[in-house]
Amino acid sequence: MKILLTNDDGIHAPGIEALHAAIQSLGEVVTIAPSDVQSATSHGITFHKPLMVEEVAPNARMRGYAVDGRPADCVKLGLRRIWPDLFGDGSRPDVVISGMNSGANVGINVIYSGTVAAAVESAFLGVPAIAVSLHLSGGVPHWRRAAEIARHAIDRVLEHTIDAHSVININIPRTNSADAPLPPMRVVSMNTAAGIDGYEKRVAPGGQVYYWPSGNGMEFLHTREGTDVEALYERMITVTPLQYDLTDHHRTAEWRKRLCGVV
Repeated sequence: MKILLTNDDGIHAPGIEALHAAIQSLGEVVTIAPSDVQSATSHGITFHKPLMVEEVAPNARMRGYAVDGRPADCVKLGLRRIWPDLFGDGSRPDVVISGMNSGANVGINVIYSGTVAAAVESAFLGVPAIAVSLHLSGGVPHWRRAAEIARHAIDRVLEHTIDAHSVININIPRTNSADAPLPPMRVVSMNTAAGIDGYEKRVAPGGQVYYWPSGNGMEFLHTREGTDVEALYERMITVTPLQYDLTDHHRTAEWRKRLCGVV
């Protein structure tokens, strides 16, 4: 199996290093990730400047390509140019894995997430993808154990055939010790309530007014039963299949009738 590994926290982040170590035995892993932190950049891509690429070795076991761009850039460039340069024209990885993100990507945060966007970009281009994130909630995360748990979840997913345009979003509950037990797994839908983060108004010494984002990103107007937010707070591994078609199919016929006079 050939795997393209990416993330949004940057190629030097502890999460990608831990996940790289955990998935090495799956096959050949090629890391193509942002050169610096790109959290919450969603699905932005670069058009108006070149994408600088440098081969780096964050540790003795992991070498990879640092891209001066966003997570979706890394996958887009990786699949369309770097991968064929490495393995030949027409070659593609078997799967793209994005993560392990420092912080959960559940609920509406899925929309903002660069980690998920990298996986979605892969699915756009016809390579199945898995996004992996770790819930941070007090204490110091034990990255190695979290990555072991993530590997368990990835293995379970890869036991089954994944459609070329599929995205599987996995969240690992907080893991703060080397002996953290293996959590149960639950397949859940995405909680769609808005977050309740706000902005604190401040005044700079020079008199300029500015606003500082407040909140922890994990508080929502409500949490629907059976969703990813509920399951993650119950210390479960959450698995959510995602799609990138944003069409509201339930209302298409209604609007066709309103505007075109036909059903």
